[in-house]
Amino acid sequence: MRLILNQNVDSLGNIGDIVKVKAGYARNYLIPRGIASVANEGNEKALNQQLKVLEKKKAELLAEAKKAAAAIEKTSVTVTKQVGEDERIFGSVTTAELEELLIAEGITVNRKDIKLDEEVRKVGVYAASVKVHPEVVAKFKVWVVAQ
Repeated sequence: MRLILNQNVDSLGNIGDIVKVKAGYARNYLIPRGIASVANEGNEKALNQQLKVLEKKKAELLAEAKKAAAAIEKTSVTVTKQVGEDERIFGSVTTAELEELLIAEGITVNRKDIKLDEEVRKVGVYAASVKVHPEVVAKFKVWVVAQ
């Protein structure tokens, strides 16, 4: 089944793309949630008319994402954890904790978009990244200190 995407979908495509998916996925998930619409002649004509508007919207979203990425890259967060032997922390640092710390810094992100480059198990400095936009990824530092 051919669909026109109304939203960005990580594994499928971006806004305005015409994609081919299985009928069940389209009928049960994409169309009812408003993520996509059927790619018939009428919708394709409307899409062609809206492409200019979509391109402008994409450019604006990309510019906003780059500004947000610049703010994130200037930020570093400090996580305080209990430590045991060899400066190993109890538990680990989660993306939910990083989300809360970034929100406290005034940066709104979704925890699902945060990725830690490596597993945090000891005190030290680690790198993390946030996928702000499909084309923009911002990196920031995570300082893990003893409580």
